[in-house]
Amino acid sequence: MRRLILVRHGQSVWNDENRFTGWTDVDLSANGIREAREAGQILLGKQFTFDIAFTSVLKRAIKTLWIILEEMDLMWIPVHRSWRLNERHYGALQGLNKVETAKKYGFEKVHIWRRGYKTKPPALSANEQLHMKKDARYANLLPSDIPSCESLYDTEQRVMPFWQDSVVRELSAGRCVLIAAHGSSLRALIKHLDEIPDEKIEDLNIPTGIPLIYELDERTNKPIKHYYLGDSAKIASAIKSVAEQLLPDASLKTKEKGHK
Repeated sequence: MRRLILVRHGQSVWNDENRFTGWTDVDLSANGIREAREAGQILLGKQFTFDIAFTSVLKRAIKTLWIILEEMDLMWIPVHRSWRLNERHYGALQGLNKVETAKKYGFEKVHIWRRGYKTKPPALSANEQLHMKKDARYANLLPSDIPSCESLYDTEQRVMPFWQDSVVRELSAGRCVLIAAHGSSLRALIKHLDEIPDEKIEDLNIPTGIPLIYELDERTNKPIKHYYLGDSAKIASAIKSVAEQLLPDASLKTKEKGHK
């Protein structure tokens, strides 16, 4: 049996303010730092260990990984960063409050922008995209690789080559792998692992800072089972919180469900 551990970064400052974040490089909130520490402590308490780790080039995921590895005394293991694990690019929505945006454009439209599979949000302006192309971390990318906005489908198209070329290679060599990434890049990966249909992926919500364990078949690297680590009531509450981010009144109900 092989193990793959996925962790969505701890709560960011913009998560706390309920803003669309995307490729904007915001930091962890104080609560996000605490979530990352708890994730490391839970993994250590359950006697997990890792041979290699992967993360994005955005600081909220990088710091989450640092903190987890520090808590587990594993800061010496190899770490690889890739833009392909970045959050989905939310285009012109980046920085906007989710509830206020839903009030302006309507819940259904913003829900599809946020959770739909192939629908893209409004794009960045040309000037804003030019600024991002000058960012040193993307200097070696082709202009076509730097988006002005992305759907989840677009995100999946960049995540899957990284999965096949980098992560599967390490898993196939018998290594235990940790990935610290983002809600949408992990949704794209989970869609592949669990063979979730296009029309069902909008129901998937991933909480921040809670380790998701995949036990994989050694021959095929396909999941045998998966589960979150931690208190079940806390996990359920965290999933519900993600599902209700567009709602002005948390008592209102949505059809969204967590990943169980």
